[in-house]
Amino acid sequence: MNEFSRYYYGLLRDYLWPDILEFFEKGIWEGIFVRIFNNFKSYFQLLEAEMGDFTPVSWVMFVVSVILNFSLVLFIIAKLVIWFRKYAAFRKIEIEKNELIEEIAMLNEKVLSLIDEKNQIMAMKVSQLGINAATGEPGEQIITGSLGRAKRLQPAYEVVGAGGIAAVNIPGSRPPQGGAEDHLQQAQSGPSRFVKLIQVDKEYAGKDTHIYMEESDYLSLPEIVDRFVNFAASQLKLYYNKRMISLFMAGMAASKVIILEGISGTGKTSLPYAMAKFFGNNAAMISVQPSWRDRAEIVGYLNEFTKRFNETDFLKALYESIYRKDINLIVLDEMNLARIEYYFAEFLSIMEMPDHSEWKIDLVPDAKQSDPLKVINGKITVPPNVWFVGTANKDDSTFTITDKVYDRAIALEFETKGEYFAAPETESVHMSNSYLQELFDEAFYKYPVSKDLLSKFEILDKYVQNTFKIAFGNRIMVQVHKFIPVFVATGGTEEEGLDYIFANKILRKFESLNLAFLQDELDQLIVQVHKIFGKNSFEESIKFIKNLKKQI
Repeated sequence: MNEFSRYYYGLLRDYLWPDILEFFEKGIWEGIFVRIFNNFKSYFQLLEAEMGDFTPVSWVMFVVSVILNFSLVLFIIAKLVIWFRKYAAFRKIEIEKNELIEEIAMLNEKVLSLIDEKNQIMAMKVSQLGINAATGEPGEQIITGSLGRAKRLQPAYEVVGAGGIAAVNIPGSRPPQGGAEDHLQQAQSGPSRFVKLIQVDKEYAGKDTHIYMEESDYLSLPEIVDRFVNFAASQLKLYYNKRMISLFMAGMAASKVIILEGISGTGKTSLPYAMAKFFGNNAAMISVQPSWRDRAEIVGYLNEFTKRFNETDFLKALYESIYRKDINLIVLDEMNLARIEYYFAEFLSIMEMPDHSEWKIDLVPDAKQSDPLKVINGKITVPPNVWFVGTANKDDSTFTITDKVYDRAIALEFETKGEYFAAPETESVHMSNSYLQELFDEAFYKYPVSKDLLSKFEILDKYVQNTFKIAFGNRIMVQVHKFIPVFVATGGTEEEGLDYIFANKILRKFESLNLAFLQDELDQLIVQVHKIFGKNSFEESIKFIKNLKKQI
């Protein structure tokens, strides 16, 4: 062992270590390969001088050291090879990226040159018609420019178009057809970054969207409920009870977001579909995907590379509802497949504002003249005639709906499938959103929540706060004052309406508590409810509390 140690120490001191130092002075080739090749004979001479004293253990150590040294060299070489290959691949990608950027720049230059050429051709056409496109002589009406919107100068001539002429109106000739929106649409120059929304502008250009209601369409809230139930049964073979539709109508009055929960096959998705058909419209069905993480999934995003906006069907449906005057429903099917508070957070926030004109969603950071007519300063306004209806299942494949969402929405529970009943043939109605809102306002005025009921509710609220440490804010009280009057107007009682709000707004928060230690408290809550509202009251809440006890 000592003989091998003496040999190995001499090898490191006299040969290998100086070779390593040479590497830092002369580089890889001369510092390692050349020097090692020149000293290779010296390595064996040192071994011959020492091997005569080697023991078997020394020979074993010699073999092991040779293997380890060669392994170390091979490892270093392999690492160098891998590093050079990665560097080569990275350099290749960077080169291709630079080539692509150069190609894009070249294409942009060609596009600009084509635009200039088009403008020159259009200017020639204008000059051939005897119109001075630069100055606009008196007696002419000129709308020109590759980036300009329509500008009215004088009534003699009219030139409209994207960078040129789409129509010329000469005195004594037939004027161009269409209204003001037609001219604005024609005046948009260049390709727009919103393809789908521009198509909506074209579809509604000059179209009368006013809702002309006949005498039979002026229904009261109870008549709307009855007529819808018969319409769904006779026309669509969908069966709903009047109480569920009353709750749905009251939910529309209280919130712009309605959540329909329950097991599959109970008619959750069919209800907004049938309701839209009943009001003479088609519900926009949007399937929520599990991958949705932010607002871009629902409204789209501006692609900085193509300079086009990736529009979603949701955005198109929302934009189209701005043009309409009727009642619009946008359905988010299986809305809790992704986290609602992630992709729908902006809508939940802006619809808290009391002024509808402030319900604006940012789409793009800047405004362009080729943008759609209803996209103003890069923003789109959520109109008051649209409701968002989400369906939700409760199973292992879905996310739990948080209190943030429940507090802002009205949740309706579907427990069983509707039963068949014979209904008379019933037609849909033509009803404007403004008329429906008038019905809601009338209900707020005629059936305000009584002070006696509010005082009882305040006692129950204080008991829940003191016992379970759960409270609710003004948001829910605002919904109480909107939900209950409409529910009463459709045929229910205000106590039943408050019962439903208490069960689905306050008691739902109990699901986050450690119910195993609250058995006695839940029993006492039932006693307290009976003491405040009576033995046979608040059936919905009592049922909810008993279901909570079963979950323990």
